[in-house]
Amino acid sequence: MKVGVYDLDGNKVKEIELPEVFLSPVRPDLIWRAVLAIRSKRFQPKGRSPTSGKKYVVVNLGKGYDRARIARIFGGTGPAKFVAQAVGGLRVRAPKSNKVIVEKINKKEKLRALESALAATIDPILVQMRGHLLGDVKELPIVLVDDFENLKKTAEVRETIFKLGLKEEFERVKEGRRQRAGKGKRRGRRLKRRKGPLIVVSNKEASVILAARNLEGVDVVPVEKLSVEHLAPGGHPGRLVIWTESSIKKLAEIIQMRWEKLRSKKVDLAKVAV
Repeated sequence: MKVGVYDLDGNKVKEIELPEVFLSPVRPDLIWRAVLAIRSKRFQPKGRSPTSGKKYVVVNLGKGYDRARIARIFGGTGPAKFVAQAVGGLRVRAPKSNKVIVEKINKKEKLRALESALAATIDPILVQMRGHLLGDVKELPIVLVDDFENLKKTAEVRETIFKLGLKEEFERVKEGRRQRAGKGKRRGRRLKRRKGPLIVVSNKEASVILAARNLEGVDVVPVEKLSVEHLAPGGHPGRLVIWTESSIKKLAEIIQMRWEKLRSKKVDLAKVAV
């Protein structure tokens, strides 16, 4: 499958062969599992102190005093403490900080999920179902010349993307920025934003990373750091992605290297078993 490469003016200059990874089957179930596993690593453990509600000197006077036989402070004559139903007492089935909250996923499944998320980005139906407006986009995926990575001004990046036919998409993202309802405004989540295009570059030192970071809804990531969460935010596949020519070529090498690494480990384990 061939795809066109466009210059900074939006004109098609040549064609390149698309890596086979983009022809993988789309598996929403694997994509969701991979996103959940990535998200779970950012969860913060929460629990109660083992001695919570028990930091009292309490006495149970026993029967014969016409009152409930519950441990109390002040020599057994004061308010009830320590037990679960008492004010200031312990909490029943309180959360524990040692609970395993990280979701696991097999390495092969994670790599398959990445391939599946990549394949979803070239399907116009899935891209539009996710909410993106393709406008005057001629074909997917969108591949630009490597000169795009050298842009240093945000205005230049915006102008180039507009020439590709994505002006409507930027207007959609900009209108989607709104203030959150509820207490989340006081907890570091004041605004709700929409996800716009994802720009994938071949080098982590590319100047376009700094130039494009101020564009609303736009994310920029080096190809070696590309994950399922970038390609399918929220577990929903079909994000609109803008590639550079070098990043497309480097992607095929990275995927092949990861599969070879997994296969070599399998062979080593077989030798140990023998």
